[in-house]
Amino acid sequence: MDIWLDGRAELIATASLKLLFSVLRRSIAHAQRRGRVVRNVADYVVVPEGRPGRPSKSLSLSQAESILCAEEGTWIHAYVVLALLVGTRPEETRPLTWQHVQLDPDGEEKPHVQVWRSVRRHGEMKTYKSRRSLAMPRYVVTVMKAHRDQQQAALEESGRSLLPEGLVFPHPSGKLRTAQDVRRNFRGLLRGAGLPNPESWTTRELRTSFVSLLSDHGLRIEDIARLVGHSGSSTTERVYRKQLRPVIEAGAEAMDEIFSKD
Repeated sequence: MDIWLDGRAELIATASLKLLFSVLRRSIAHAQRRGRVVRNVADYVVVPEGRPGRPSKSLSLSQAESILCAEEGTWIHAYVVLALLVGTRPEETRPLTWQHVQLDPDGEEKPHVQVWRSVRRHGEMKTYKSRRSLAMPRYVVTVMKAHRDQQQAALEESGRSLLPEGLVFPHPSGKLRTAQDVRRNFRGLLRGAGLPNPESWTTRELRTSFVSLLSDHGLRIEDIARLVGHSGSSTTERVYRKQLRPVIEAGAEAMDEIFSKD
């Protein structure tokens, strides 16, 4: 196992290597409980360092404005608008159905998206706090209504109608889009928006951009953590440290007010 892991370390990042080792260790433990193996050899292995991980990045405000104007009227434009301005994960956005997109809610509720399921087995969410309902900015509501109307018109041409359980961003076959398909279309949109090196971007970086833009605007990290569905602000700081404001100004500003000499 040491030799095999050393070979993998030349190909994958350290984080991926640790996940792979965790799967191996649990698999052997499963066999051990059933008497298939005497001991878990993974307990005696030290995970080597893998390749440096790919650092995440985020869109600048000007870049974000550019892609929000690219390929308007297409499904990938609606996908990007929702992911960038609401902060949903890729695995939450792909399986989203219309019954969970409340564009015209009753009462005083604001239009919102119910992030209640993912592409994980049985639709479970990444964490307990990942299940959340998020208000949609006005621009998102406008884009999503146009996307819904366009999808409805296309279905009516073939004698069908838009169902509540229907996917918001379906593949032309009607099935769930793959991550690769979304990523390919996303990079095409970036290319159309004039961003350099579109192949270096992933759809997950719409989420880091969401965090970055809110942080630059001055939103509290605790509020950002709730929006992105993290169990606490420590996770947000650890995962998105480069996207968060490096200088926390609130304390200094408060002290200036408290001890003002003027």
